[in-house]
Amino acid sequence: MKISSVYAFKKNLALQKPYHIAGHFFDTAENVFLQITLANGLVGYGAANPAPEVVGETTSGVLDNLLQRAAALLEGRDIRDFQTLIGHCHSAFQAQPGTQACIDIALHDAFGKFMNMPVVDLYGRQHTKMLTSVTIGITDLASTLKEAAAYQSMGFRLLKLKTGLNAEEDLEKIVRIKEQFGQHLTLRADANMGYSPEQLRWFMDRAMPYIELLEQPLLPQSESALAAFTQEERNLLVADESLKTTEDAIRLSAEKYYGVFNIKLMKCGGILPALSLAAIARPGGTRLFWGCNDESCISIAAALHAAFACEHTRYLDLDGSLELAEDIASGGFRLEDGYLYIAGGPGLGLLDTTHGP
Repeated sequence: MKISSVYAFKKNLALQKPYHIAGHFFDTAENVFLQITLANGLVGYGAANPAPEVVGETTSGVLDNLLQRAAALLEGRDIRDFQTLIGHCHSAFQAQPGTQACIDIALHDAFGKFMNMPVVDLYGRQHTKMLTSVTIGITDLASTLKEAAAYQSMGFRLLKLKTGLNAEEDLEKIVRIKEQFGQHLTLRADANMGYSPEQLRWFMDRAMPYIELLEQPLLPQSESALAAFTQEERNLLVADESLKTTEDAIRLSAEKYYGVFNIKLMKCGGILPALSLAAIARPGGTRLFWGCNDESCISIAAALHAAFACEHTRYLDLDGSLELAEDIASGGFRLEDGYLYIAGGPGLGLLDTTHGP
């Protein structure tokens, strides 16, 4: 079955509420979308929102790549060769993981629809449901507690607290949340590279009893300082900004600075490279944590399909589309009592998808 056409566009999606993380403020989420139409009329959808500060690629760059070169790479090709096509596109757009991911996701969705089966079942379904965390950005203590109460009332059981600007204030928020909600809420923290090694030592000495995980506390160039921490402490640490490529995964697996890998399709380039990162993590016992940016439900669904195809997936933080006030699609997954489930249907299981901007 031939690919008859490709179409790309960009849309700025409003967030339900703005938020801060260490060093950045967000009030909208600009996503790029790709539609791959097959000769029989089936359409596969891809989406991308790379973080420029992490991967050096913007949404404008993704759109330019797709508009200028995607048609030549894909039109007239057979969707049954989707993995080969993904490889060709990775070679064409080296070090541009947002572009790679957009194409990878759309090709997976199109092939799954062509085969009339969910993407996860192409690789073997290992999980059927898993709790996801939801994120509270950096704000004052009163607002943090108010948001935590709101999320608990909605049925969420896992909270991720953005930290990294002030270790003492971070600790106070964590302790107060645990005092107020006890065992009803499990806490994760994400420093977004905001701590120095000294601040991390202070924070870990006090926060370990209260948190399940801590994401990327140090800048990648400072992570050798983690050698001074115990293995028990390092098992709580999640590699995020340090982990983008298979070379990173091989190095980090050998160094054992982190007990968990945060895999994001927008960092590594889509489902296929994400599964490669997962394969590297497995022999050393590194657990998998699947994260996201502020993304359409299209790419969130793709990440969930990849996550559920890996036996050693232990953690989800796939709340990116829940923060959006609008999207071009719906479906792909369902959320019930804090658990994420893959929706039924072929491909990514998307519903009510808008054709075009």
